[in-house]
Parts: sequence; structure tokens; C-alpha cells
Amino acid sequence: MDFGYWTPIYGGFLRNVGDEGMPATWDYIKNLSTLADRLGYHTTLVPELYLNDRKGVEAPSLEAWSLSTAILAVTQQLRVMTAVRPGFHLPAVTAKESATITDIAGLTAEGAARFSLNVVAAWWEEEARQYGGKFTRHDERYTQATEFVEILRGLWEQTPFTYEGGHFSIQDSILSPKPAEHPPIFAGGESESGRESIATFADSYVLHGGTVEEARVKIADMNLRSQRIHQRDMAEFGMSTYIIVRDTEKEARAELDRITTIDPTSPGYASFEEFVANSELDVEVSKREYSVGTRGLRPDLVGTPEQVAEKINAYQEAGVTLLLIQCSPAHEELARIAEQVFPLVPARPRAVVGV
Repeated sequence: MDFGYWTPIYGGFLRNVGDEGMPATWDYIKNLSTLADRLGYHTTLVPELYLNDRKGVEAPSLEAWSLSTAILAVTQQLRVMTAVRPGFHLPAVTAKESATITDIAGLTAEGAARFSLNVVAAWWEEEARQYGGKFTRHDERYTQATEFVEILRGLWEQTPFTYEGGHFSIQDSILSPKPAEHPPIFAGGESESGRESIATFADSYVLHGGTVEEARVKIADMNLRSQRIHQRDMAEFGMSTYIIVRDTEKEARAELDRITTIDPTSPGYASFEEFVANSELDVEVSKREYSVGTRGLRPDLVGTPEQVAEKINAYQEAGVTLLLIQCSPAHEELARIAEQVFPLVPARPRAVVGV
């Protein structure tokens, strides 16, 4: 298993808790990033939201792409997975930015790319209205995302490159220099149209938090689709999760109760309701699960180090290769997880570079 974490661009992850002790500032993110790099975390996911969906739209939040570049510049091995929403970007410009950021990032010791993309079909209509993004309805989002990625790959590989689509078009475009390594492309979605599109354009799949059996079924489904389209399995399967590790299960459950005490008047509750309304989810999201994003509580990785590690091993056996952890406060909890859980979970085998 590879361990990753969400970069807290919005000053935390909890909708029912105000100050989590991790301010939305570069100073905090820099210290967290260098700490995670030293601790051996594999990946950080940098979400892209121009409004704060956890603490309320008027609360501060940081911008993903400038932040990602800075994180790569101050770390050595940490891979950065930057979210990109096609409705807010020009694909040719994104291809150019990606080539430059890949150069800044360099490669890991194993020779793998340190910069990757998470293509996200945007769900927040109010945010698109405020920031001038192109908000498309559900199935059309994945058509838009497919075109976006086809242009990225085309420009990374060909010069000049021409593309005519329903959402994006470019003519005789030149991209130079090209990225030394193509950034791996992740994406997530649960509807039939979403999964089929993602199997077509993405290298890897990102799951919202779910049970072991839910993860197993989705992974098998996505591999079948990828085999049919590309004659290969998907390269990686990431899953979002919230982790609470304590010396006793009782202490861990007490912390879970603290963060899930529902406050329907909290600033983030409205964005949660809009997310559910604009997403075709394949499971119902409870109000308790609303307390953190991306169904992070559903895997129930709560307990002692041994209990949490046992559950993580079950997810690894089901096919999950990368955990994308949310925890609070991140600097304390990521250190605790690295110290107490990492040694109990087998490392993911690495391909030998150059063979």
C-alpha cells in the first residue's frame, strides 16, 4: 500500500469543527509538505476549489496549481496529484503548465513522475457562477473531460496538434518543450457514463471512501472496462479515507463522536447538499458521513494502530493501492500514522526502472 494525504487547502477537513489548527496559508502547507516528505508519504492530493466547501464560502482557501508547484519545489520524493476541472481551464494551457511543472518536479528515486493530474468533473454550480467556469450537467461533464485529456495527450506527444471537439478545439498547436514524463492521469466517478469515460481516458481510478466489498466491486469493474478498451488493468486505485488512530479503541471512537456531532447550520452544510444533488452517487451519504468530504468515514479506519492496519490490509487485498488520507490536525496525525501504522502494512512492490 502507498500512503498519501489530502493537502488541507481549506484550513482543515471537518465541517462540524471550526479551528482545526491548520490555517489555509502557504507557511502551514510548506511545513506539512516537508514533514510528509520526510515521513515517507507517497502522494499528496491537492484539491481544486475556488470556494471553501468545508468551512463555508466566505472562509479562506488556497489555489491548487500555484500551491502544487511550490510543494514540488520544497520536497524531494513526494508526488503531487493536482486536481484539474476542465470547465475552468483551457486544455492547451494546462498541457503547457503541466510540462513546466513536470520539469520542476523531476523524478522520484525509482524514476517515476512526481507530478500527476486528477481530472475532476466539477459539481458545484454556485462556484462556477462566481468564477466564470463552464458548468455542464452530469453526463456532459465526462464528454468534456474526455476531450480535455485527449488534447493534453495530443500536445504532449505531437507537434503540431489539431483537435476539433464539442467543448474544446485547437488548430496546429505547438507545445515545446514537452514533458520528459507524461503526468499520470487519475479520475473518479461512480455513474455508468462516468466509469466508462474514465476507463477510456485515465490511467488510474480514484474511489470515494467505501467498504472493502464496495471497493472490490468497483476495482474489478474498472479493470474489466480498461481491459476491454486498452487491454490492461488500471495502473493504480486510490481511495479517500479519514483515519483516527489512538492507543485504545475507546479513545478513537470518542474522537469520532467529537467530529461527527452534526450542526446543520454549519457553513459547509449547504455545499454538501449541493454536492449530493449534482452527483450521481451509487450509495446514499448519511449526515454523519457528511462531517468530512468524499465519504472519508465510510471505510471506518478508526481504532488502535493494529485495528486500523488490519483494515488497511483488507483494502490492499481488495486492490486499493493508494490511500488518500484526511486527518486532523494533519501535522500531528500524519506523524502518528507514519510511526504507528506504516510498519504494520506491507509496502507496495515497486517496478524496477530501466529493465
